[in-house]
Formats: sequence, C-alpha cells, structure tokens
Amino acid sequence: MKKINNDLLENWKKEYDQDVSNLILQRALNKNEMQNIALKQESKQVTTFNFSKEIKTLPVANQEKSGRCWIFAGLNVLREIIAKTHNLKEFELSQNYIAFYDKLEKINYFLESVDDFIDSDKDDRTLQHIVRMGIQDGGQWDMFVSLVEKYGLVPKDAMDETANSSSTRIMNQFINLKLRKYVALSRKNPSKKNELKSQTLKELYGFLISNFGAPPKEFDFEFVDKDNNYNIINNLNPMMFKEKYVGNILEDYISIIHAPTEDKPFYKSYTVEYLGNVIEGRIIKYLNLDMDSFKTKVLNQLNDGEVVWFGSDVGHYGDRELGVWADDRYDYSKVFRMDFDLDKGAMLDFGHSQMNHAMVITGYTIINGKPLKYKIQNSWGDKTGKKGYYLASDSWFDKFVYQAVINKKYLTEKELKIWEEEPVKLKPWDPMGSLAD
Repeated sequence: MKKINNDLLENWKKEYDQDVSNLILQRALNKNEMQNIALKQESKQVTTFNFSKEIKTLPVANQEKSGRCWIFAGLNVLREIIAKTHNLKEFELSQNYIAFYDKLEKINYFLESVDDFIDSDKDDRTLQHIVRMGIQDGGQWDMFVSLVEKYGLVPKDAMDETANSSSTRIMNQFINLKLRKYVALSRKNPSKKNELKSQTLKELYGFLISNFGAPPKEFDFEFVDKDNNYNIINNLNPMMFKEKYVGNILEDYISIIHAPTEDKPFYKSYTVEYLGNVIEGRIIKYLNLDMDSFKTKVLNQLNDGEVVWFGSDVGHYGDRELGVWADDRYDYSKVFRMDFDLDKGAMLDFGHSQMNHAMVITGYTIINGKPLKYKIQNSWGDKTGKKGYYLASDSWFDKFVYQAVINKKYLTEKELKIWEEEPVKLKPWDPMGSLAD
C-alpha cells in the first residue's frame, strides 16, 4: 500500500494555492453551503409549480418521525378512489392500522426466516444480513398489497396515530432487541425453538398494542362531503370496508423497475430472497424495463387520470424547503472542477444510491414532446414544498427513480408474458431489495 507523506501534502497544497479561484471558493464556502454555491440561477423553469397535466388530489399527509412513506403513498393512492366516490374534500385511511399489522407480520417473517439458519455458522452472510437488518418501518409495494389483502382497511378516525406510531425509533430498537435475543437463545437451545418463538411473538404482539393501540374489529364510517352533507355508515369491519370501497383493484397493479446493471437484463422479472412481510402473501416481484418504456407507462397512467406510486432515492440534489429534486439545478463539477458523474448502474452496484422513499406522482409538464418535470404528493406534511407537494426534474427522474406501480393494462403482450414467468432470484442484499422509508 502507498502511504500519504508530508512531501506529497506540501506539493498538493502549493499547487492548490497557486490557483486564486481556489481561494475564492474557499472563502465562499466558509459561510455558504455547497449546494447554494453550486446552484444554477438559469434553472428557474424547473422549479415552478406549473404543470401541463395535473390530477387534482387531496391534501398531503404526514408520516412524522417514522419510515412509513410506502404505506402513506399506498393509502394515498387508495383514498383518492374513496374520496371520489363520496365527494370528499379531506380524507385519510389509517396508516397506523396498516403499520400495526406490518410490524406484526415482519416479526413473524423474521422469526421464520432465521430458523432456516439455526444450524448455520453465525457468520453466514444471509443470516447476518437478516439479523442486522432486523425490523424496519420501510417497505415496498407488494408488502403493502399483502397487508391490505389480508387485513383490509379502516378510516383514520377508526385508528388514529399515537405518539409511538409517529415516532418509531425507540420502539424498533426494542423489537429488534427481542428478535436478536430469540436468535441467540434458539441457537443455544434448538429443542426449545418453537416455545421461544411463540413466546416472543405473543410478547411483541402485546408490545405493539401498547404502542399503536388495538386495531378495531368494527367501526362506523362517518363523513361530511364537499356539499356539507353528513353521512354515516354503521357496523363495518376492515375487510368489509376494503371490499366495499376498494374491491380487488390492487390485483391489477404491478411493480416496474429501472435497474440498469449487468446482472439484471431488461425485460426480465426479478424477486429478492428473504424480502417480505406476510408469509404466503404476495411475492415481491418486479419487471425491469429500460427508461423509455418505464417512463412511457408512467405517463400513460397519468394521462388516464390515475396517480402513480413510485420509489426513488431522495438523498441527492434536493431542496426540502422549496420542494424540488433536480440534479440539473446544480453544477458541482464546474464549481469544484472535478468529475462527479457516475452512471446509474454503477451507483447501484457500488452503494452510492438505492430506493429509499416512496411517494405519488400526480402530474407532469411536457414541452415539445419531452417531459420537463413531475408533480409529487409527498408525506412530510404541508410545511415544506408547495403545501407539501414537491416536484422532480426529468433529469433527476432518470437518475434516481427506481420503481413505479402501474396497471397491467399498460404492458405489451410480450411484457405480460415475461411478467408471468418465474422471476430471477436476487440475493437478499441486492440494492433492489432496499426499503422505502
């Protein structure tokens, strides 16, 4: 290995000091953040909240200090159906209800998964991946569908937020402590595995009720519509509510991804080992498409008046106050005279980027046949962006959007056939197995 020495540092510093622009940049960065120095004033058009196609949607919700964006985004899609049917101005489905059962199912999924490795070396890579990941708030579209199909839906009034459903960090720590304790004890006493598992599951079920509240078995659906008409529908249960107001619509939707890596050829379907929540629920499955095909399907669904659930990496080129994600607003390479370009496949392969947040696309702007930007319904409350709505430039979309949920009717016959094939299994730590939170 080659070490850094003082001579090398002195030469570098001398060369740096000889360029006066480096001194100017250093002075500018002393009191200004990098993104403000790299901001391009000429990018104004990308940041205006005017769209050529816009689906009117309900006010944004707020996931607070939790990683439940994928649940919020999924319920935001479904609540539009209910709100349209009943002419509602404001309405939310209970995110807490879905999150309760997600946690319970993930606990059970974890317990069953680690049992596959009870006789394995403790350093087995898959076992270590499962144990270190533990239980998280995050999830994916198919996990959302499994929960709704098994447990139904309830209005937010029937199971409102609690302090700990909205701020989950400490609760998750103790759930994971109990789960890792199960791993340690079951490996020491394999003959007591089933007893330990049942006790752990029972205790954590009670722990969830203490933190989330008890899910309702029966409730009334009470609302006032846009015309100020009062309505109440009595004696519903979660599955009745789901069947009555949503039906089986989720069966028609699938996940498409854009993952341009060598190990994932386009026009094949994929799944990820040991990724899921509901045992015997819907398999996590994707159809990998090139960006042109991916984007065309998203735009076609929006053109038909349907919003689009999507997953992206929001950790790059964002302005939370303004509510904008746009890599083309910044020019870090020119400011620092360094090449910061890395293609999307390499970003996935080498850990620079992966999906970490789910939201809903509700509109777009197209100029001269080319998309310019997209309107986004976020779940971070209404204090940032445009009353909680955000936008993303088309360039940012290409680089950092990884997943979208579209109706199967937008697939070609060829794509439908591929979708029906047995998916290629990816390793548990594959970047496409990341969770939106």
